[in-house]
Amino acid sequence: MALFRSIATVGGWTMVSRVLGFARDVLIAGVLGASMFADAFFVAFKFPNFFRRLFAEGAFNAAFVPLFAGRLAEDGKRGALEFAAEAASVLTTMLLAFTLAALLTMPWLMYVIAPGFVDQPDKFTLTIELTQITFPYLLFMALIALMGGMLNSLHRFAAAAAAPIVLNIVLIGTLLGARHGVFPESLIPSSAHALAWGVFVAGVGQFFWIAYACHRADILFYMPRPRLTLGVRRLIVLMVPGIIGAGVVQINLVIDVVLASTLTEGSVSYLYYADRVNQLPLGVVGVAIGIALLPLLTRQLRNGEADAARDSQNRAIEFALMLSAPAAAALIIAAEPIVTVLFQRGEFDVVATTATAAALRAFAIGLPAYVLIKSLTPGYFARQDTKTPVQIAIAAVVLNILLALVLMQFLAHAGIALATAIAAWLNAIALGVVLLRRGHLSFDDRLRHRTPRIVAAAVLMGAVVYAGVEGLAGPLAGTEAARIPALVALVVAGLGAFVIFARLLGAFRFNDIQAAFSKN
Repeated sequence: MALFRSIATVGGWTMVSRVLGFARDVLIAGVLGASMFADAFFVAFKFPNFFRRLFAEGAFNAAFVPLFAGRLAEDGKRGALEFAAEAASVLTTMLLAFTLAALLTMPWLMYVIAPGFVDQPDKFTLTIELTQITFPYLLFMALIALMGGMLNSLHRFAAAAAAPIVLNIVLIGTLLGARHGVFPESLIPSSAHALAWGVFVAGVGQFFWIAYACHRADILFYMPRPRLTLGVRRLIVLMVPGIIGAGVVQINLVIDVVLASTLTEGSVSYLYYADRVNQLPLGVVGVAIGIALLPLLTRQLRNGEADAARDSQNRAIEFALMLSAPAAAALIIAAEPIVTVLFQRGEFDVVATTATAAALRAFAIGLPAYVLIKSLTPGYFARQDTKTPVQIAIAAVVLNILLALVLMQFLAHAGIALATAIAAWLNAIALGVVLLRRGHLSFDDRLRHRTPRIVAAAVLMGAVVYAGVEGLAGPLAGTEAARIPALVALVVAGLGAFVIFARLLGAFRFNDIQAAFSKN
């Protein structure tokens, strides 16, 4: 399957999920706003979600897919499934113990996760309660990551990419139920509690969704007694450093929450809402590239096709820049109208809009870097090298913490977001430089020719978006009925401008798109 077709499959389903996710977040903003309940729920959701992203999109996928693909090529489906079953058994046992320990020690863990809430007893207690409800979500997500990795290795990307849709549908239904008083107050005392239980139920639903997809692909397995076989030990060795290496962006976002909890009430919520907008292009483009590129590179390198692997990585980088550069420009320039249209209603007021837009601008500066990280790390993981990314990640995490501690003194929560963006650029640049020095990456003529043209087209598009924001200032600040079509017009104008400028400057050719999706 062609790389771009695989990316389109993952990205298409991810786009559906993100759109539903926005609908979910619009409802959350209207019901909870940027209140104490919102801050508490976002911390409770962030903690297990951090591990979800780490496993589903990072360390586990990076370690498991090459090993599973290798078993599939050498021992056939039966040998590969035996390895998957052994890995699932050990992983489940470890995470059951980890989950139980976390639930029992949650009051103490909260001193680390949200130290700024300690001085507000009601908020601190609420956050502990909600996190204890949401945390078992991690166990289901780990198993989903394993089964999703199996499907990805067989180039069946759709089911795993569509799984998050289940989460968003469940949470939307939960919010609508809470708004209409469906849940008994004696059992579920607040909308935040209802959302926490919704996360738990969604985890169960996603697990059965992926299990059914594996059943249809004839790769469903039964877990044996947990044993540390040679293959499982190799998986763990690759996973441990990869947890940090692949998850540096997520680690930085957790650090953001810890630091934001020490600022004024609402700061955690501002960062959450801004990150959700920023995650749309990152999820649709960055995650899709990482998921689709890893099994392709693994197969090409295993078959000795070094030139084909370099071409795949070049095309992934080109595709990443083509979509992330204009997205970053648009989010920086139109941050306030975007946040206004998406969230400003109900409990989410003008103050929250301004604060969230400031964080969004800062996050968006690092958007191309976040996507490039997803394009570059498969170059290490396909070679079963998870140590180098962890060394780079440690430097990025340290820089993020130091910068955040300084910048938050001047820019509050926006300083935290800016520090994350700068650290992401350090991470991406370092990953690329090391690959180049090792001879595992070389920029071909097409990429060198098109990169500056992509950037120039994004800058020119930014000028068009800026003019649009100024010209539509009245409707964008008006009633909701006026704001929505104005933003749609702005988005359409921006997309059209980028396509025109990119084509005129030679950043792409239309027949490249047709060729990319027609390859087998």
